This record gives sequence, C-alpha cells and structure tokens, in this order.
Amino acid sequence: MTTRCEGCNKTFTSGSFLQHVRKARNSACQEFGRQAETSTSATTAALMGSLLNNLRAMPTNEQQRMGDPMVIDGTGDYFGDYDVLDPSVDIATVDENEDGLEPGPSGDSDDSGSGSDEGDGDTTDDEVGWEPAVDITNAGSSRSPSPELLFPDGFLEEPAKLPPACPPHPTQHLDIQEPFIESYPDSHAGAPLLSQTSFTSDHQRYERGIGRKTNIWAPFQSEIDWRIAKWAKMRGPSSTSFTELLAINRVCEKLGLSYRNVHELDKIIDEHLPSSRPQFKRQEVVVQGRVVEVYFRDILECVKALYGDAEFAPYLKFSPERHFKDGTKQERLYHDMHTGDWWWSIQTALDQKAGPGHTVIPIIISSDKTQVTVFCNKSAYPVYLTIGNIPKELRRKPSKRAYILLGYLPATSLEHIKNAASRRRSVTNLFHTCMRHIVKPLERSGSTGVVMTSGDGVERLGHPIFAAFVGDYPEQILVTCSISGYCPRCTIPRQCIDENTEPHPLRHLRSILEALQMVDEGAAAFVRACKDVGIKPVFEPFWANLPYSNVFLAITPDLLHQLYQGVFKHMKAWVLEAYGTHEIDARCRRLPPNHNIRLFMKGIASLSRLSGQEHDQISRFILGLICDTSLPNGMSSVRLVRCLRGLLDFLFLAQYPVHSTTSLLAESSWLPSEASKYKSTISPIPY
Repeated sequence: MTTRCEGCNKTFTSGSFLQHVRKARNSACQEFGRQAETSTSATTAALMGSLLNNLRAMPTNEQQRMGDPMVIDGTGDYFGDYDVLDPSVDIATVDENEDGLEPGPSGDSDDSGSGSDEGDGDTTDDEVGWEPAVDITNAGSSRSPSPELLFPDGFLEEPAKLPPACPPHPTQHLDIQEPFIESYPDSHAGAPLLSQTSFTSDHQRYERGIGRKTNIWAPFQSEIDWRIAKWAKMRGPSSTSFTELLAINRVCEKLGLSYRNVHELDKIIDEHLPSSRPQFKRQEVVVQGRVVEVYFRDILECVKALYGDAEFAPYLKFSPERHFKDGTKQERLYHDMHTGDWWWSIQTALDQKAGPGHTVIPIIISSDKTQVTVFCNKSAYPVYLTIGNIPKELRRKPSKRAYILLGYLPATSLEHIKNAASRRRSVTNLFHTCMRHIVKPLERSGSTGVVMTSGDGVERLGHPIFAAFVGDYPEQILVTCSISGYCPRCTIPRQCIDENTEPHPLRHLRSILEALQMVDEGAAAFVRACKDVGIKPVFEPFWANLPYSNVFLAITPDLLHQLYQGVFKHMKAWVLEAYGTHEIDARCRRLPPNHNIRLFMKGIASLSRLSGQEHDQISRFILGLICDTSLPNGMSSVRLVRCLRGLLDFLFLAQYPVHSTTSLLAESSWLPSEASKYKSTISPIPY
C-alpha cells in the first residue's frame, strides 16, 4: 500500500510515509501529516463503533441452526472499509483471489509469473481448500464438558477432575554414565584358539586371486583399459550404446582395449576378478508334477564372510555380558544381543556339553514375500542373514551392509493344486523343505563348531546357532507351523488374546518335537498329535534338528507390523470414526510447522498404504488433535484420550534403544493395564 504526500508530491509506502512526515522540514509536508493523523483517528473511532454494531448484530446459535442469513454491515469491519467495492460485486468473490488484492499491472504479472510451474506446485499442498460446514448439532463444544455433567447417574466413581499427570518416565532415573559390566564367569568363552594359523588379509587374498606380478592393472592391460571398464560399469551408458561405441572402426586399437564389446568385458570381470561373495546355487523342487526353483548360497560361507569382514572386526562381540546401571546390580540394562539372557544361557549349555573355549555365533534370519511389480503380479521371496556378533547400531544401517541375501524361495502359490486345503499344506511344506535345505549345514557346525577367522586375523571355534527370526505375523505363523489367529509364541487361547495382558507360558518345544515324530505312525495319528499341541501337520520343519535352538524363543517383536501397522492403525481408525474425518483433517491442516513433524495438509483420512515412517509421524501429533475436543452428542472424551495415551506410551516405550528393568516392567504391566482399563470406552461411541 502506497501513500502520496501532497506537500512534496512524492509517493511512499506506509512505513516510510510516517517517517517522512515526522522528519520532514517542509512545512507543507508537516501540515499534510497532521491532517492525515487526524483523519486516521476519526476513521479508527468509526470502525470501532461499526465493530460494536456488528457484534450486537451477530446471529444466535438458534439463527445459525435454522439457516437464517447473517446481516453484513456495509460500512466495514475491524479489517477495513468496504465502501470502495462495487455494490454489484458479490463479497464472496473476493476470497477467490488468495491475497485479497486486485491483480497488478501487466508488467508485474510477467515478473511474478516468470518462474516455472514446478515452483507453484511446491506450495500446492500447503493451500487450504474448501472445507465443509461444521454440523453444530453433533459438533459439541470445543472443549470437553465436565464428566459429572455428562454422567449424573454416578457413572463415574469420583468427581470430575483433570486427567492425572503422566507417571515418571521409566528411564528418568537412569543417568548417562558408563554401565557396570558383569562378564561371563568363564574367561575362555569367546577366547581365541591357542594355535593360530598364518593370517592372510583380504588385500593379499585379492592380489593372489588375480595373479598379479608386474601389471598393477591386472586383469586389464593398462590404466586406460581399466578406467574405461570402470566408467562403462559405473557411469557409462547402456550396454547397447557401449557396444556400438566400441564397434567404431579402430577405437579399440587406438585405446588398446582388451575387450571389443560388453560380453567380453563381463567375461573378464566374472572369470578373472576374485570375489569373496559366495556364489548362488540353483535347486529344483517338484511339487505334484510342477517344478519350482530355489536359489541359495552356502550359509556357512555367508556367516564366514560377515564374521571375517575387516570393517566389523573392532566391534564384534564374542562372549555374553550383563550390564547394570551401577555396582549395586539392581537396575539391569538391555541393548545388544550379548547383554540378554539368551546368549548367557546358550553359552552355559554349550560349555556344559562341549567344554570351555567356544564362541556363540547367533544366526538371525529374516524373510518377507514382496510384490516386485503390479504388472503381471510378479513377486519375490528373499531370505536374509546376519549375525548377532555385530552390534545393532551397525546392523540397522543399510550403508554398513551387515545383511547378506541368503536366497530366493519359490514365490509360487501352486495354483495347479485345486483343493484349497491341500494347496495350503503344500505351500507350507514347500517353504520348510527349501529352508531345511538352506540351513542344513548349521546342524553339524552348531554342535561341533567350525573355525572362524575374524577381520583382524584371530581364529576362534565358532558355533553358528539359529537365534532369531524377523518377519511379520504371516511369516511367524508359517515358520512356527502355528495356526492363523493364534499367538506364534505362547499358549494363550485364541478368544483371550485381546482380553488381558497376563503372560502365558511359551509353547513346549519338546512336546512339539515328539508330535512331529509321529509321522511314522500314520497320517491320522500324525494329524491328531499335531492338533493336540496346536501346530499344523508339517513334515520336518527346518528348525527341528537345529542344535540349541528354540523357534518359539526366536520369534522377535515386530514394531512395524504389530504396533504401527497393527495397533496404531486401529487407533487412527477409532479417532476418525469418533470425531469425523472432516474435523480431524481440518485440524491436521492447522498444525503449526515443526522441524520434527511432517504436516499432512490434505489430512490423514484419505491416506492409504501408509508406511511405517508415515505412521510414526502421525503418532506424534494425533493425541494433540483430539485432547480438547468432545465426542459427538457432547460425550466426554476423557476415557478415550486416556486409552489412546496409554497405547501411545506403550508404542514409544517399545522403541527404546536401551531397556532397563523398570522400563520393561512398565511396558509389561502398567501401560497395557491403563490402556485396557479405558478400552471399553471405544465400543459405546455412537458412530
């Protein structure tokens, strides 16, 4: 907005005009400034009077409910005067211009529109579009009314009061200090072998593999030969384009290249460059007349490759430990695998059976059937491997490459088997048959041990033992041979899964192994024995003969599928059903910007196929969206808010990188009980 001074005939902005009339020495400018100040005071008084008249003329709730039109004072409101508008212009059309200003001259339009369309698209999600009117009859007040007014019949046991403050943080008492470490009693656990062989580094093995003597660029002829090959594989064009380039007359002769097309270059790389990666093997499996393929690597070679990586050598763990907050040993800490009870108990059993001087190598296997492409419905079934000797801070980083692709299982659904029950049994048996073939080397090496050389050249007698399986619920059911709908670990009845949080005993491994041995007694006896122990009749599960292994202890919690895609997904659905999608989406659009929270400017109701990261972002603000809103028909939201708060506390507590005795106690007792205490609030909500 600009103002023209009549004293000097110059144009100023609002701020600079005030500075001009205050500091001007020209008497004409000073006089014009005094006149403008007097006019502004009179206009302000008139606007305040108009504002009071507008407030008195505001429609009542009854008028709004009946749809009576609002009377608009044409003289203006708090934001300015409207008498400059053409009476024939509809006031609502002013909102169509986002800034509330008329378009500038053509020159300004060209300058503002000189940018690309991509710049305009960056702010599209931040624009607030049309929103439906609020249903006043069901909206209730902006804040929850007192519970004692809503439940006068004594539904609440105590007078209404504010929700109790959150209990002390489970790890609030833990100071940032070095933990007290209790080592394993036997110092020979994880100790190096007494007789060490000569150590050959990775560089020496690579140099020996290429057979280099005088040519440092072997297996290539010269530096330019090697550099062009590197460019072609890492930075170059497609294979066809590179072949056409080499086909140009005398290009290979001028550059002195040892290859004339892409196929010759690939042959040099495959046959003359040594690789520490185990080679894939292919095996055919025949299932009722249909041949399927499984690709896998030698599992022992994969374990040796991870164990012997020089980058992991300074961080490997070889023996179990117990970590405590201090020397009193009252507060125990859990973080890496070697600080838990499993490694300690396995080391004790191994020492009792095989004697001292052995090193446990925990094997962690994960699998997940993944849809590669929607077109033609192509799927892959990868299986990955890592070891528990590597700290989790390194395993969780993809850049460290602490996982190895162990194999590809058949992704077929065996459609040629027409009977549905027979097809399901065949798919389960096919999975265990392939996995049993892959992990077969662990049966002997886990019992007798195998010499392992770490990246620093130290040899130890390692026992690779199946320790953990990472997968979603369908994978857990498939691995444990359990029945869908039941817990894959414990013996809790199916109808009691969501009724309480009391712990149930784990499935008895010995009873299950005895039931699996009934296969020689006939099909009827085998099926009956498996049904009695609560598993599917699977012929030789892959974990049946693995030493020191218990598959029901190996099933790990799944934060992504069990908490984010499971519990929190239902929490979000409850909130949307209780408060309405329009209300929740409108509140999402009004969240202030924050460095650590993503803004969903289009709301969260229409989102589908959410990832774990998106669920994590929503979980950070969903409680703030509803904490001051009442339920439909004026119902109090106190119980629902408390229930969601307890579930969110459990969600975030489960993600602690370091757990303590106190945090585990809170996670297993207080938080679930608080959530289940108010869970009954969800069912009576009138949807």
